[in-house]
Amino acid sequence: MAHSLSIVIPMYREQDNVAPMLARVHEGLAGYPGPWELICVDDGSLDDTGKRLLAEGAKYGPHVRVIRFARNNGQTTAMQAGIDAARGEVIATLDGDLQNDPADIPRMVEEMFARDLDLLTGYRANRQDAWMSRKLPSKLANKLIARVTGVKIRDYGCSLKVYKASVIKQVRLYGEMHRFIPVWAAMVTSPTRIGETAVGHAARQFGESKYGISRTFRVVLDLLTVFFFLRFRARPGHFFGSIGLALGFIGGAAMSWLGVVKFVLGESIGSRPLFLVAILLLVFSIQFLTTGLIAEMLSRVFYQRSEGPLTVASGAPGGADDSWRLLRNPQAPNLLDSEEALQRDA
Repeated sequence: MAHSLSIVIPMYREQDNVAPMLARVHEGLAGYPGPWELICVDDGSLDDTGKRLLAEGAKYGPHVRVIRFARNNGQTTAMQAGIDAARGEVIATLDGDLQNDPADIPRMVEEMFARDLDLLTGYRANRQDAWMSRKLPSKLANKLIARVTGVKIRDYGCSLKVYKASVIKQVRLYGEMHRFIPVWAAMVTSPTRIGETAVGHAARQFGESKYGISRTFRVVLDLLTVFFFLRFRARPGHFFGSIGLALGFIGGAAMSWLGVVKFVLGESIGSRPLFLVAILLLVFSIQFLTTGLIAEMLSRVFYQRSEGPLTVASGAPGGADDSWRLLRNPQAPNLLDSEEALQRDA
């Protein structure tokens, strides 16, 4: 059975890539057997990206949907907006710079279901980027992320990914977390259901790259957040409490030694730097312990309201297929109607 597909492309200052990108998508999806839609998100571009998306989209039909932000919010927010608007059983994401090949998407959808995966991410086997500005930072970041998170993906920076909508819609993306999507997905599904496959990659022809060596430092900061949520999302008290206990142990040991110096050896400890350090360690210990308790209470309240950090492996059969029959366009059976067309038909 053909699976309904939504393609999400966030774009920022890519006015020269709009027309060729939409043309490439339609060429690559021309033989796709199921209904599909294209969602382009203009991330508050100051050039003509948004206007050209509207103009070019109107040429192809209502299955091309355009979301425009009033200001730039970042690629992660743009991607999340597209995922929220997607109506397909399968969601594919890719960059709007023409470096990803949309023709890979049908093969990836078929491969994802053939391998019984929830997420299939592409890796750029023959990457066409500069070594120092793009390849080296990406290589370092990929190894660091894989080592810290345990999710073994060789190319986290490749935006060409295919997801089951039932899984990716459980993930909320914030900040610049789009590069960690496989890790976030591993919180709602098994890492064994996340795979990768080689995809094509081309050199950028128009516009300029928004990435550079500086992004490596942002990755490190974001990785700390990911590590915390991955390991301690349901038990934050263990994270803060372990730090507090360690600091308290060191501070307590220092105070014990100073007590021996004061009361056994009879020496003054008021002017010793260790005395001040020990007091600070004990204060920090109390702060971390109380922070852990507060975080634990907030975590319990959250999971009580959301019915716990559990993911159901299977749901009621048959619901999605019937609803998607209403989204088929009689004039173009392989495309999805727009929301306006659906309301008009109703």
